Amino acid sequence: MIDLENKVVEVLKTIYDPEIPVDVFELGLIYEVSIDADKNVSIDMTLTSPNCPVAETMPKEVEDKVSAIEGVNSAKVNIVFDPPWDKDMMSEEAKLELGFL
Repeated sequence: MIDLENKVVEVLKTIYDPEIPVDVFELGLIYEVSIDADKNVSIDMTLTSPNCPVAETMPKEVEDKVSAIEGVNSAKVNIVFDPPWDKDMMSEEAKLELGFL
């Protein structure tokens, strides 16, 4: 299961917020990745704001790309806004990329 989780994270790192040149994983938009015994992937994800212009398309892109991973049965994204996202949730790499460090 760890190997599959690593593959999911690798794919998440290929999905970028179109307004910020950093992937959704490094931005801290992915709160949790769960994989059940049947290899169904559930992802708790937030957006930079509830009015995010990609609120409709980005979660679908995440579901589609994760569903396409060999070994994944299905993928479901749950959009959550608790806790609300802020820049402190970004990885050190993302903060450096965006000039916050």
